Amino acid sequence: MKERLEQLKLEAIEKVEAAANLKELQDIKVAYLGKKGPITEVMRGMGKLSAEERPVVGQIVNVVRAEITAKLDEMVAKFEQAEVEAKLREETIDVTLPGRKVNTGNHHPLTAVVEEIEDLFLGMGFTIAEGPEVEQDYYNFEALNLPKGHPARDMQDSFYITEDILLRTHTSPVQARTMGKHEGKGPVKIICPGSVYRRDSDDATHSHQFMQIEGLLVDENVRMSDLKGILETFAKKMFGEERDIRLRPSFFPFTEPSVEVDISCMMCGGSGCNVCKKTGWIEILGAGMVHPNVLEMAGFDSKKYTGFAFGMGAERIAMLKYGVDDIRHFYTNDTRFLKQFGRV
Repeated sequence: MKERLEQLKLEAIEKVEAAANLKELQDIKVAYLGKKGPITEVMRGMGKLSAEERPVVGQIVNVVRAEITAKLDEMVAKFEQAEVEAKLREETIDVTLPGRKVNTGNHHPLTAVVEEIEDLFLGMGFTIAEGPEVEQDYYNFEALNLPKGHPARDMQDSFYITEDILLRTHTSPVQARTMGKHEGKGPVKIICPGSVYRRDSDDATHSHQFMQIEGLLVDENVRMSDLKGILETFAKKMFGEERDIRLRPSFFPFTEPSVEVDISCMMCGGSGCNVCKKTGWIEILGAGMVHPNVLEMAGFDSKKYTGFAFGMGAERIAMLKYGVDDIRHFYTNDTRFLKQFGRV
């Protein structure tokens, strides 16, 4: 039996050394050390041995099992190491190669302009107010001194959903809603940025959907000079400290008196060029003192409270600030255009 065990050990070790992969090693282990293997059979036959032979054979069996197991473990480790090395070779990273550029985004120019304007007015004590883009006719027109049938409604060709529901044509409804929430008590000091919609043919200077930013201040003893001071500060911060402004008489149903606001041309400094059509001035927004009717409809005593309002198109401000000649560039998502304003 001793010779049999020695022969099994040599056979097993020879096969282990000749194995080509981990599967073959596992098969050898099962064949020699498994429950049905020859070494297990030898152990089962030990009961027929004498009491003197039994411990001797048992010791030999343990040595044979240990040597075969050690050889198996050695070869398993060798194959596993070979697999790791092969995988490392396949996944080798050449650290001498230059890195691949990662393109990073930046704010859209319209977003940047809106946030710059918001920061400016927040610094002057205004707060930001928002409202629904699908609006009631009452807030969009009637609460702003534009009753049904008023001819000025034709100036804002609207997208109506029902007779009394439409896409807002300006952000002025936010002003009306905010004044209503104050229940006739001032002060009210807000700006209202947001998208507005009008049935307009899209071209280089018009769009059926655009961004508007309006401002409102209602309090006691608010004067036109306060409005001019606020707008002058805005113009200088947005377009340069050398900018001047001028107010021209105009008409808006919700303000009285009403004005158009111009800034001195940033291209020619006011001497006259093609950008300002030789006038030296560029129109940027409309403004005026809040009409008493608008104050009364919002619950304010027009004899006690006065206020001013102004409104501008974010696209127009961005076009003037960045020298963009076509409003449609802001909406085409052309990265060649957007790259000019930051990382894309």
